[in-house]
Amino acid sequence: MAKNGAEKRSRRVTIREVAEDAEVSVAAVSKVLRDAYGVSDALRSKVRASMDKLGYRPLAAARGMRGQTYTIGIVQPDLRNPFFADIMTGVDNALERTQYRTLIGISQSSTDGEVAAVDAMIDRQMDGILLIGAITNRGNLDAFARGKPLVTIGHHEPAATLFDTVNTNDQQGAMLAVRHLAANGYKRIAMLSLNSDTSTIIAEREIGYRRAMMEAELGRHIQVVHSAQTPREAQITARRMLEPASRPEAIFCWTDFIALEVISVATELGLRIPQDVGIVGYDNTMYCDFAQNGLSSIDQSGELLGLQATRLLIERIKGRDEAEHFVVTPRLVARRSSSRR
Repeated sequence: MAKNGAEKRSRRVTIREVAEDAEVSVAAVSKVLRDAYGVSDALRSKVRASMDKLGYRPLAAARGMRGQTYTIGIVQPDLRNPFFADIMTGVDNALERTQYRTLIGISQSSTDGEVAAVDAMIDRQMDGILLIGAITNRGNLDAFARGKPLVTIGHHEPAATLFDTVNTNDQQGAMLAVRHLAANGYKRIAMLSLNSDTSTIIAEREIGYRRAMMEAELGRHIQVVHSAQTPREAQITARRMLEPASRPEAIFCWTDFIALEVISVATELGLRIPQDVGIVGYDNTMYCDFAQNGLSSIDQSGELLGLQATRLLIERIKGRDEAEHFVVTPRLVARRSSSRR
């Protein structure tokens, strides 16, 4: 008997059993599963109640054969940057009342890793792809978009026609950071940037940094230092930048994740923040508010980016083919790390 009970618990409930429990037709259950047009709220509630009662779960592979799996693939560079958690909150909020579920792939900030992750998601018949911080080329992105609906977050491609983009105005964000530091009396303002030849958000932020430095008549102090994204490399680079002979008065970091490493190194070296060195990050993640950090940062509304990207992706899945390019206006949130006046 115990064996039979275990077998019964492990066996997948069928759509026919759901129909029998709900006292409706198999076709009616199928319509609810497909969110078909014309299904009444009463029928939907009745069928859903039976699904919950019986523990019914649609088989993704079978749904894929019928044309839709209700899964969305999300590819992001890594799991360490807290900004990606903000984006995921927006994604989850957008999907809260839908049947869609997400699966995450990590590219390790590698073009090959990015391509491999997207290809795997297409092979597994996911309905659409959200690509965060894309570093691959336009040809690959167009190829992805021909295979599945695609929306990118953190990739500036305003002329793209096959996929949608969701971004912050990164030039403006960098300019806000420099203007804030200059207004607080800093002149030798350096930028700690990502070592990347393909990231469009990094290119935009560097342009914004240089523009603002020139506008503030601080062009002679322009200094862009590049580092890999790993904590160890960021620490090594920060330590080199903070040596007495070459130390800038302030550092604008391309992301909070790196700015927090700079704060850690500066504190270890006995430097006072913001008196000896001012620091501004980018993303305004939750860790900026911690008392020991007090990190000034550019807020690019991560939840909003995730929410809007998911909205656009679902529209594409449902058939929209005209490209949309959504841009968020950034704002600076000033805290202790940059306010020495």
